[in-house]
Amino acid sequence: MTGGTFTTRIQAPVPTVWALVADMDTHASWSPKPYAVEWLSGEPNQVGSRFRSVGWVPGDKHHVNEGEITERVEPTRFALKADDGGWFIDEFDLIPVGDGATEVRFTLTFPKPLKGFAGIAAPVVFPLLGKPDIHKRLDLLKEKAERG
Repeated sequence: MTGGTFTTRIQAPVPTVWALVADMDTHASWSPKPYAVEWLSGEPNQVGSRFRSVGWVPGDKHHVNEGEITERVEPTRFALKADDGGWFIDEFDLIPVGDGATEVRFTLTFPKPLKGFAGIAAPVVFPLLGKPDIHKRLDLLKEKAERG
């Protein structure tokens, strides 16, 4: 299975978590693998702005793709799409929890259908490598937000 929704609970208020999630320049600080973003057009982190990222995907340590910020509802929802032979969609939803904590729901949607070798490999590789990487990212986000 590819894609899915991943959830973590962070003992920090929504604005603290929002500052990390909705600023792509901070994403490297909570990525388990090297990651970098450069802005191509528009105001960074705003709807319609375009970026180029370099990061890890299975089989490619320096994977380059381009994307666009598609949604920004401060301070609860941030979404982007990245073109990698089809649009991959990343959505972050931040839900306040009664004790001042934040529930983060990260949803990753793969393009349908994946073409070529990716269509064959992704359903096998994603559960083995992609899901653990997402869990590590969310753990690092939690650590960073809780440290303030």
